[in-house]
Amino acid sequence: MQRRKFLSLAAVAALSLSVAACDTAAEAPANGGGAADGKKPYIAIVSKGFQHQFWQSVKQGAENAAKEFNVEISFEGPDKETNVQQQMDQLNNAMAKNPQALALAALDSKAAEGVLEDAKSKNIPVIAFDSGVDSDIPVATASTDNKAAAAEAAKHMAELLGKKGEIAIIGHSQTATSGTDRRDGFVDYLKTNAPDIKIVDIQYADGDQAKSTDAAKAIMTAYPNLAGMYGTNEGAAIGVVNAVKEAGKTGKLTIVGFDSGKAQMDAIKDGLMAGAVTQNPVGIGYETVKAAVAAIKGEKVEKVIDTGFYWYDKTNIADPKIAANLYE
Repeated sequence: MQRRKFLSLAAVAALSLSVAACDTAAEAPANGGGAADGKKPYIAIVSKGFQHQFWQSVKQGAENAAKEFNVEISFEGPDKETNVQQQMDQLNNAMAKNPQALALAALDSKAAEGVLEDAKSKNIPVIAFDSGVDSDIPVATASTDNKAAAAEAAKHMAELLGKKGEIAIIGHSQTATSGTDRRDGFVDYLKTNAPDIKIVDIQYADGDQAKSTDAAKAIMTAYPNLAGMYGTNEGAAIGVVNAVKEAGKTGKLTIVGFDSGKAQMDAIKDGLMAGAVTQNPVGIGYETVKAAVAAIKGEKVEKVIDTGFYWYDKTNIADPKIAANLYE
């Protein structure tokens, strides 16, 4: 009698485990799981947002690589690049699906520390992209050398101003590495190479066009002798352009930007903006997935994957080499 009772309890336990396993599988992506079970490896990708065309181009590059390397990916990001908590929720949800690799462009490096530690404890390789994180856990970072790219923007600003005058910066982030690097690379270049250019103010507007416009207008009011302004991403740069137009100062300030997008390209063609530095967003997405695939296989991955940048202005915007890295 006791033996039959034991067998009955064992059967119930086995059934419970089976149901639990089915529930877990239902939460995973359709093609999730590892190569060992015959399914495609799953790579979870969490970007900084979807508000700019830049991220759609990164997504396209990731999808190209996923197809080439026969893996399954998910690609998501918060509604705005200020929504750190929303990104953290997306990262935690991605980890709950047990990916074979995690890729992230962190809005806040410190906020992401817990997720990075969780991935490390589960032997899930992490690839950082677009913006590095202050951690040794990522096996690779696929991004533009933002300091070098910002220095290129500063170099052109200095040349356009004859290496003198007052300028200001509209930054997009004080917490993301891309934001601080694009600020510091620009500032450091001018300190070393154009000390007679004075940076009178640096304001941060979260990459939001409207906020950037308001910040730029306030700076122009406070500094009537302003000669130039630099926007550290698409939203910041277009905010500056809009502010200059609204203030009736078109042609009186030299504007340089970062990233691409139709609005910036139109502003450059129309002479409202002197030029900008563009990244290679499709390449960033592609290299991120490529590195993740290699890490899953246990292959060596370069710690830093430089995806490159280009300066573009009216003189070269139609150059095929440049045009291939511009996105609308």
